[in-house]
Amino acid sequence: MAGGIYIHVPFCKKACNYCDFHFSTSLKYVEEMTEAICIEIWLKKDRISQIDSIYFGGGTPSLLPLSAFEKIFDTISQCFTVSENAEITIETNPDDLNAKKISELRKLPVNRLSIGIQSFFEEDLLWMNRAHTSEEALSCVKRSQDAGFENLTIDLIYGFPLLTDEKWLKNIQTATDLKTPHISAYSLTVEEGTALSNAINKGKQSGMNDEQSAAQFLILSEKLTKAGFEHYEISNYGVPGKFAVHNTNYWKGMPYLGIGPSAHGFDGENRYVNVANNAKYLSALGSKKLAETIEKLSEIDKFNEYMMTSLRTMWGTDLNKIERNFGVASTAEIRKKIGPYIDNGMAFIDKNTIFLTDQGKLFADGITAELFKENY
Repeated sequence: MAGGIYIHVPFCKKACNYCDFHFSTSLKYVEEMTEAICIEIWLKKDRISQIDSIYFGGGTPSLLPLSAFEKIFDTISQCFTVSENAEITIETNPDDLNAKKISELRKLPVNRLSIGIQSFFEEDLLWMNRAHTSEEALSCVKRSQDAGFENLTIDLIYGFPLLTDEKWLKNIQTATDLKTPHISAYSLTVEEGTALSNAINKGKQSGMNDEQSAAQFLILSEKLTKAGFEHYEISNYGVPGKFAVHNTNYWKGMPYLGIGPSAHGFDGENRYVNVANNAKYLSALGSKKLAETIEKLSEIDKFNEYMMTSLRTMWGTDLNKIERNFGVASTAEIRKKIGPYIDNGMAFIDKNTIFLTDQGKLFADGITAELFKENY
Protein backbone atom coordinates (compact mmCIF):
# COMPACT_ATOMS: atom_id res chain seq x y z
CA MET A 1 0.00 0.00 0.00
CA ALA A 2 1.40 3.39 -1.02
CA GLY A 3 0.95 6.56 0.99
CA GLY A 4 2.67 9.35 2.86
CA ILE A 5 4.51 9.78 6.12
CA TYR A 6 4.06 12.72 8.49
CA ILE A 7 6.73 13.33 11.13
CA HIS A 8 5.89 15.65 13.99
CA VAL A 9 8.88 17.50 15.45
CA PRO A 10 7.65 18.87 18.81
CA PHE A 11 10.09 21.73 19.38
CA CYS A 12 9.85 25.52 18.99
CA LYS A 13 11.98 28.49 19.99
CA LYS A 14 8.97 30.47 21.19
CA ALA A 15 5.27 29.90 21.75
CA CYS A 16 3.18 31.91 19.27
CA ASN A 17 0.22 33.46 21.07
CA TYR A 18 -2.37 31.69 18.89
CA CYS A 19 -0.85 28.20 18.60
CA ASP A 20 -2.36 25.10 20.21
CA PHE A 21 -0.22 22.50 18.41
CA HIS A 22 1.84 20.13 20.52
CA PHE A 23 5.38 21.43 21.11
CA SER A 24 8.00 22.23 23.74
CA THR A 25 10.28 25.27 23.90
CA SER A 26 12.97 23.14 25.55
CA LEU A 27 15.41 21.54 23.13
CA LYS A 28 16.94 19.36 25.82
CA TYR A 29 15.72 16.06 24.39
CA VAL A 30 16.29 16.55 20.65
CA GLU A 31 18.64 13.56 20.38
CA GLU A 32 16.33 11.29 22.38
CA MET A 33 13.35 12.42 20.30
CA THR A 34 15.21 11.71 17.06
CA GLU A 35 16.03 8.21 18.28
CA ALA A 36 12.42 7.61 19.34
CA ILE A 37 11.10 8.79 15.98
CA CYS A 38 13.42 6.34 14.23
CA ILE A 39 12.29 3.50 16.49
CA GLU A 40 8.65 4.30 15.72
CA ILE A 41 9.38 4.26 11.99
CA TRP A 42 10.86 0.75 12.38
CA LEU A 43 7.87 -0.43 14.41
CA LYS A 44 5.45 0.82 11.74
CA LYS A 45 7.39 -0.26 8.65
CA ASP A 46 4.89 -2.98 7.75
CA ARG A 47 1.90 -0.64 7.65
CA ILE A 48 2.83 0.87 4.32
CA SER A 49 5.10 -0.24 1.49
CA GLN A 50 5.83 2.73 -0.74
CA ILE A 51 6.21 6.35 0.33
CA ASP A 52 4.95 9.00 -2.11
CA SER A 53 5.36 11.99 0.21
CA ILE A 54 7.25 12.88 3.39
CA TYR A 55 6.25 15.85 5.51
CA PHE A 56 8.13 17.19 8.54
CA GLY A 57 5.71 19.31 10.58
CA GLY A 58 5.56 20.60 14.11
CA GLY A 59 6.56 22.49 16.03
CA THR A 60 9.49 23.79 14.06
CA PRO A 61 11.35 21.01 12.23
CA SER A 62 14.01 23.44 10.97
CA LEU A 63 15.36 23.51 14.53
CA LEU A 64 16.68 19.97 14.11
CA PRO A 65 20.40 19.63 13.35
CA LEU A 66 21.56 18.07 10.10
CA SER A 67 22.59 14.86 11.89
CA ALA A 68 19.01 14.33 13.13
CA PHE A 69 17.56 14.67 9.64
CA GLU A 70 20.20 12.34 8.22
CA LYS A 71 19.38 9.71 10.83
CA ILE A 72 15.64 9.94 10.11
CA PHE A 73 16.07 9.81 6.34
CA ASP A 74 18.43 6.85 6.66
CA THR A 75 15.82 5.02 8.74
CA ILE A 76 13.08 5.79 6.21
CA SER A 77 15.22 4.46 3.35
CA GLN A 78 15.86 1.23 5.26
CA CYS A 79 12.18 0.68 6.03
CA PHE A 80 10.36 1.82 2.89
CA THR A 81 10.59 2.24 -0.84
CA VAL A 82 10.49 5.98 -1.47
CA SER A 83 9.12 7.02 -4.87
CA GLU A 84 11.66 8.65 -7.15
CA ASN A 85 9.47 11.74 -7.49
CA ALA A 86 8.25 11.83 -3.88
CA GLU A 87 7.43 15.26 -2.49
CA ILE A 88 9.58 15.84 0.61
CA THR A 89 8.62 18.91 2.66
CA ILE A 90 10.09 20.49 5.77
CA GLU A 91 8.27 23.23 7.68
CA THR A 92 10.66 26.06 8.47
CA ASN A 93 10.71 29.40 10.24
CA PRO A 94 12.33 32.41 8.55
CA ASP A 95 14.78 33.00 11.42
CA ASP A 96 16.20 29.48 10.94
CA LEU A 97 16.80 29.86 7.21
CA ASN A 98 20.23 31.42 7.30
CA ALA A 99 22.87 30.49 4.75
CA LYS A 100 24.25 27.67 6.92
CA LYS A 101 20.84 26.03 7.51
CA ILE A 102 19.85 26.27 3.85
CA SER A 103 23.19 24.72 2.87
CA GLU A 104 22.49 21.84 5.27
CA LEU A 105 18.98 21.33 3.89
CA ARG A 106 20.40 21.16 0.37
CA LYS A 107 22.41 18.10 1.45
CA LEU A 108 19.15 16.27 2.26
CA PRO A 109 16.61 14.78 -0.17
CA VAL A 110 14.27 17.67 0.68
CA ASN A 111 12.65 19.25 -2.39
CA ARG A 112 10.07 21.56 -0.83
CA LEU A 113 10.14 24.12 1.98
CA SER A 114 7.08 25.37 3.85
CA ILE A 115 7.94 28.74 5.40
CA GLY A 116 5.86 30.10 8.28
CA ILE A 117 5.96 33.79 7.44
CA GLN A 118 2.42 34.75 8.65
CA SER A 119 2.97 38.47 7.92
CA PHE A 120 5.58 40.76 6.37
CA PHE A 121 4.84 43.51 8.93
CA GLU A 122 7.00 43.82 12.04
CA GLU A 123 4.18 44.89 14.36
CA ASP A 124 2.11 41.85 13.36
CA LEU A 125 4.98 39.46 14.07
CA LEU A 126 5.58 41.04 17.49
CA TRP A 127 1.86 40.78 18.29
CA MET A 128 1.89 37.06 17.36
CA ASN A 129 5.10 36.51 19.38
CA ARG A 130 6.84 35.14 16.30
CA ALA A 131 10.60 34.55 16.50
CA HIS A 132 11.46 36.20 13.17
CA THR A 133 11.52 39.75 11.85
CA SER A 134 9.91 41.24 8.75
CA GLU A 135 13.37 41.53 7.16
CA GLU A 136 13.99 37.83 7.76
CA ALA A 137 10.60 37.03 6.23
CA LEU A 138 11.70 38.61 2.96
CA SER A 139 15.34 37.57 2.89
CA CYS A 140 14.75 33.89 3.72
CA VAL A 141 12.55 33.37 0.67
CA LYS A 142 15.07 34.96 -1.69
CA ARG A 143 17.95 33.10 -0.03
CA SER A 144 16.13 29.77 -0.38
CA GLN A 145 15.36 30.43 -4.03
CA ASP A 146 18.94 31.43 -4.77
CA ALA A 147 20.09 28.14 -3.21
CA GLY A 148 17.86 26.14 -5.56
CA PHE A 149 14.67 25.66 -3.53
CA GLU A 150 12.13 26.69 -6.15
CA ASN A 151 9.25 24.63 -4.78
CA LEU A 152 8.28 26.85 -1.84
CA THR A 153 5.08 27.48 0.02
CA ILE A 154 4.55 30.27 2.52
CA ASP A 155 1.97 30.60 5.28
CA LEU A 156 0.02 33.81 5.87
CA ILE A 157 -2.56 34.68 8.53
CA TYR A 158 -5.49 37.08 8.19
CA GLY A 159 -8.45 38.20 10.28
CA PHE A 160 -6.61 39.53 13.34
CA PRO A 161 -7.06 43.03 14.84
CA LEU A 162 -3.84 44.63 13.58
CA LEU A 163 -4.36 43.57 9.97
CA THR A 164 -6.15 46.26 7.96
CA ASP A 165 -7.33 45.45 4.45
CA GLU A 166 -4.55 47.70 3.13
CA LYS A 167 -1.89 45.71 4.98
CA TRP A 168 -3.46 42.45 3.87
CA LEU A 169 -3.31 43.55 0.24
CA LYS A 170 0.38 44.40 0.71
CA ASN A 171 1.05 40.97 2.25
CA ILE A 172 -0.61 39.27 -0.71
CA GLN A 173 1.28 41.45 -3.20
CA THR A 174 4.61 40.76 -1.47
CA ALA A 175 3.95 37.02 -1.55
CA THR A 176 3.15 37.03 -5.26
CA ASP A 177 6.09 39.35 -6.05
CA LEU A 178 8.38 36.75 -4.44
CA LYS A 179 7.23 34.22 -7.05
CA THR A 180 6.37 31.53 -4.54
CA PRO A 181 4.29 28.89 -6.37
CA HIS A 182 2.12 27.98 -3.37
CA ILE A 183 0.46 30.00 -0.60
CA SER A 184 -1.43 28.73 2.44
CA ALA A 185 -3.55 31.33 4.23
CA TYR A 186 -5.52 30.87 7.42
CA SER A 187 -8.04 32.96 9.29
CA LEU A 188 -6.79 33.37 12.84
CA THR A 189 -8.90 31.29 15.21
CA VAL A 190 -8.83 31.58 18.99
CA GLU A 191 -8.06 28.20 20.54
CA GLU A 192 -8.75 27.55 24.21
CA GLY A 193 -5.69 27.48 26.42
CA THR A 194 -3.54 29.66 24.17
CA ALA A 195 -1.99 32.96 25.26
CA LEU A 196 -4.32 34.77 22.86
CA SER A 197 -7.38 33.11 24.36
CA ASN A 198 -6.29 34.02 27.88
CA ALA A 199 -5.65 37.64 26.89
CA ILE A 200 -9.11 37.91 25.32
CA ASN A 201 -10.77 36.32 28.37
CA LYS A 202 -9.03 38.83 30.65
CA GLY A 203 -10.07 41.77 28.49
CA LYS A 204 -6.47 42.59 27.51
CA GLN A 205 -7.09 41.83 23.86
CA SER A 206 -10.10 42.27 21.59
CA GLY A 207 -11.60 39.19 19.95
CA MET A 208 -11.51 38.33 16.28
CA ASN A 209 -13.97 39.94 13.87
CA ASP A 210 -15.84 37.47 11.65
CA GLU A 211 -16.76 40.16 9.12
CA GLN A 212 -13.10 41.18 8.79
CA SER A 213 -12.06 37.55 8.29
CA ALA A 214 -14.73 37.00 5.63
CA ALA A 215 -13.81 40.15 3.74
CA GLN A 216 -10.09 39.33 3.80
CA PHE A 217 -10.76 35.77 2.65
CA LEU A 218 -12.62 37.11 -0.40
CA ILE A 219 -9.84 39.64 -1.09
CA LEU A 220 -7.29 36.82 -0.97
CA SER A 221 -9.26 34.59 -3.30
CA GLU A 222 -9.77 37.35 -5.84
CA LYS A 223 -6.16 38.57 -5.86
CA LEU A 224 -4.51 35.14 -6.01
CA THR A 225 -6.86 33.90 -8.72
CA LYS A 226 -5.98 36.94 -10.83
CA ALA A 227 -2.29 36.21 -10.17
CA GLY A 228 -2.63 32.74 -11.71
CA PHE A 229 -3.15 30.64 -8.57
CA GLU A 230 -5.80 27.94 -8.34
CA HIS A 231 -7.86 27.84 -5.16
CA TYR A 232 -7.70 24.07 -4.77
CA GLU A 233 -8.57 23.85 -1.04
CA ILE A 234 -10.15 26.42 1.25
CA SER A 235 -6.83 27.50 2.79
CA ASN A 236 -4.51 26.61 -0.09
CA TYR A 237 -3.58 28.17 -3.41
CA GLY A 238 -1.10 26.87 -5.94
CA VAL A 239 -0.03 27.60 -9.47
CA PRO A 240 -0.76 24.67 -11.80
CA GLY A 241 1.51 21.72 -11.03
CA LYS A 242 2.49 22.99 -7.58
CA PHE A 243 -0.34 21.79 -5.37
CA ALA A 244 0.88 20.21 -2.12
CA VAL A 245 0.98 16.48 -2.82
CA HIS A 246 1.08 15.43 0.83
CA ASN A 247 -1.85 17.58 1.94
CA THR A 248 -3.86 16.83 -1.19
CA ASN A 249 -3.60 13.14 -0.35
CA TYR A 250 -5.06 13.90 3.10
CA TRP A 251 -8.10 15.49 1.49
CA LYS A 252 -8.45 12.64 -0.98
CA GLY A 253 -8.45 10.04 1.80
CA MET A 254 -5.10 8.42 1.00
CA PRO A 255 -3.33 6.44 3.77
CA TYR A 256 -0.42 7.92 5.70
CA LEU A 257 1.74 7.15 8.71
CA GLY A 258 1.86 9.53 11.66
CA ILE A 259 5.22 9.58 13.46
CA GLY A 260 6.15 11.55 16.58
CA PRO A 261 4.20 12.79 19.63
CA SER A 262 0.61 13.92 18.82
CA ALA A 263 0.88 12.68 15.20
CA HIS A 264 -2.11 11.03 13.51
CA GLY A 265 -2.06 8.18 11.02
CA PHE A 266 -4.73 6.65 8.75
CA ASP A 267 -4.96 3.39 6.80
CA GLY A 268 -8.44 3.67 5.31
CA GLU A 269 -10.10 1.69 8.10
CA ASN A 270 -8.45 2.94 11.29
CA ARG A 271 -7.08 6.18 12.67
CA TYR A 272 -3.97 6.07 14.85
CA VAL A 273 -3.28 8.86 17.35
CA ASN A 274 0.01 9.20 19.20
CA VAL A 275 0.14 10.51 22.75
CA ALA A 276 0.58 14.29 22.88
CA ASN A 277 3.18 14.18 25.64
CA ASN A 278 6.91 14.13 24.99
CA ALA A 279 7.85 12.28 28.19
CA LYS A 280 5.26 9.55 27.69
CA TYR A 281 6.19 9.21 24.03
CA LEU A 282 9.92 8.89 24.80
CA SER A 283 9.22 6.40 27.59
CA ALA A 284 7.08 4.15 25.39
CA LEU A 285 9.42 4.16 22.39
CA GLY A 286 12.39 3.65 24.71
CA SER A 287 10.76 0.33 25.56
CA LYS A 288 10.12 -0.39 21.85
CA LYS A 289 6.37 0.13 22.34
CA LEU A 290 4.04 2.33 20.30
CA ALA A 291 2.52 5.30 22.12
CA GLU A 292 -0.73 5.32 20.18
CA THR A 293 -4.43 4.69 20.49
CA ILE A 294 -6.38 3.11 17.64
CA GLU A 295 -9.83 4.21 16.54
CA LYS A 296 -11.64 1.90 14.12
CA LEU A 297 -13.75 4.03 11.83
CA SER A 298 -17.43 3.21 11.53
CA GLU A 299 -19.35 3.65 8.29
CA ILE A 300 -20.69 6.92 9.72
CA ASP A 301 -17.13 8.08 10.43
CA LYS A 302 -16.02 7.25 6.89
CA PHE A 303 -19.00 9.03 5.39
CA ASN A 304 -18.52 12.14 7.53
CA GLU A 305 -14.78 12.25 6.87
CA TYR A 306 -15.36 12.09 3.13
CA MET A 307 -17.84 14.96 3.36
CA MET A 308 -15.50 16.99 5.56
CA THR A 309 -12.45 16.63 3.34
CA SER A 310 -13.93 16.56 -0.16
CA LEU A 311 -16.19 19.60 0.16
CA ARG A 312 -13.16 21.76 1.03
CA THR A 313 -11.51 21.12 -2.31
CA MET A 314 -11.78 22.15 -5.95
CA TRP A 315 -12.57 18.50 -6.78
CA GLY A 316 -15.76 18.62 -4.71
CA THR A 317 -17.96 15.89 -3.30
CA ASP A 318 -18.62 13.15 -5.85
CA LEU A 319 -22.21 11.92 -5.55
CA ASN A 320 -21.36 8.87 -7.66
CA LYS A 321 -18.71 7.91 -5.11
CA ILE A 322 -21.19 8.37 -2.26
CA GLU A 323 -23.65 6.09 -4.03
CA ARG A 324 -20.98 3.42 -4.64
CA ASN A 325 -19.61 3.48 -1.10
CA PHE A 326 -22.64 4.37 1.00
CA GLY A 327 -25.73 3.59 -1.03
CA VAL A 328 -28.51 5.26 -3.02
CA ALA A 329 -30.32 6.47 0.10
CA SER A 330 -27.23 8.42 1.23
CA THR A 331 -26.99 10.15 -2.13
CA ALA A 332 -30.66 11.12 -2.03
CA GLU A 333 -30.27 12.50 1.48
CA ILE A 334 -27.26 14.61 0.51
CA ARG A 335 -29.12 16.02 -2.50
CA LYS A 336 -31.97 17.01 -0.20
CA LYS A 337 -29.71 18.61 2.42
CA ILE A 338 -27.58 20.56 -0.05
CA GLY A 339 -30.67 21.98 -1.78
CA PRO A 340 -31.06 25.11 0.39
CA TYR A 341 -27.38 25.97 -0.07
CA ILE A 342 -27.74 25.72 -3.83
CA ASP A 343 -30.76 28.00 -3.64
CA ASN A 344 -28.89 30.69 -1.69
CA GLY A 345 -25.81 30.58 -3.92
CA MET A 346 -23.40 28.85 -1.53
CA ALA A 347 -23.12 25.61 -3.49
CA PHE A 348 -23.79 24.13 -6.92
CA ILE A 349 -23.79 20.73 -8.60
CA ASP A 350 -21.92 20.06 -11.82
CA LYS A 351 -21.41 16.61 -13.38
CA ASN A 352 -22.94 15.01 -10.29
CA THR A 353 -20.39 16.66 -8.00
CA ILE A 354 -21.09 19.22 -5.27
CA PHE A 355 -18.91 22.34 -5.10
CA LEU A 356 -18.92 25.33 -2.78
CA THR A 357 -18.87 28.86 -4.14
CA ASP A 358 -16.56 31.46 -2.57
CA GLN A 359 -19.45 32.59 -0.38
CA GLY A 360 -20.11 28.99 0.57
CA LYS A 361 -16.49 28.46 1.54
CA LEU A 362 -16.95 31.08 4.25
CA PHE A 363 -19.44 28.72 5.89
CA ALA A 364 -17.82 25.42 4.91
CA ASP A 365 -17.69 23.98 8.42
CA GLY A 366 -21.36 24.71 9.06
CA ILE A 367 -22.48 23.39 5.69
CA THR A 368 -20.43 20.23 6.14
CA ALA A 369 -21.92 19.66 9.60
CA GLU A 370 -25.39 19.85 8.07
CA LEU A 371 -24.43 17.11 5.63
CA PHE A 372 -23.01 14.77 8.26
CA LYS A 373 -24.78 11.46 8.77
CA GLU A 374 -26.07 11.08 12.31
CA ASN A 375 -27.88 7.79 11.97
CA TYR A 376 -26.58 5.29 9.45
